[in-house]
Amino acid sequence: MNKTVFFKDLGLIDYKECWDYQEGVFLKTLKVKSLNRKKNSNIPTKNFMIFCEHPHVYTIGKNGNKTNLLINNGLLKSKGVGFYETNRGGDITYHGPGQLVAYPIFDLDNFFSDIHKYLRLLEEVVILTLKDYGIKGERSKGETGVWLDVGSKNARKICAFGVKSSRWVTMHGLALNINTDLSFFNYIVPCGISDKGVTSINKEINNSVCMNELKNKLKSHFRSVFDINFI
Repeated sequence: MNKTVFFKDLGLIDYKECWDYQEGVFLKTLKVKSLNRKKNSNIPTKNFMIFCEHPHVYTIGKNGNKTNLLINNGLLKSKGVGFYETNRGGDITYHGPGQLVAYPIFDLDNFFSDIHKYLRLLEEVVILTLKDYGIKGERSKGETGVWLDVGSKNARKICAFGVKSSRWVTMHGLALNINTDLSFFNYIVPCGISDKGVTSINKEINNSVCMNELKNKLKSHFRSVFDINFI
């Protein structure tokens, strides 16, 4: 099993441009797996990790409800916000500057063939990262993501998840609110959940967060939780 992960930080990048980049890597990995089956060979597949931020954009999963977008196309354009229907799981969410997005493109055959375990480990990476900032991240039963004050009237999401997998190859990933302008969440029903709010690390600790420092912490926890090596 190959647990080496090729890491790339794309910085601030248009959502569609990054999606196309992901798709290219994803399809190449699937092609290797297909060739292995046809030729009964064992060519190692590669794993990748992309970190980035996106300009203001709303994205909705393949089974999402479009009514959870609360503004029309005209208002989207006037606010300079994009909108994409995607092939990931989950409902609607927001991406924007100050939010770190991580896209693992892993061949889970290199790790374990269990998508639920994969999601729980992604959550664990974020929970450990939040702990570094004195924030107690939690899971909410039946609601993928990382939350604060689960079970209370003040329950709020700090990290959203939406993934796709095919033949155990993953794409899309997680979006962690760091120094995010949370006002953009007012124009959607985040993840289709109307009775819970959203938050950010910045809001919780009442202080701006160094993005590079956080990236290093998140990478470190990915390394330990998934037992991987970045190159």
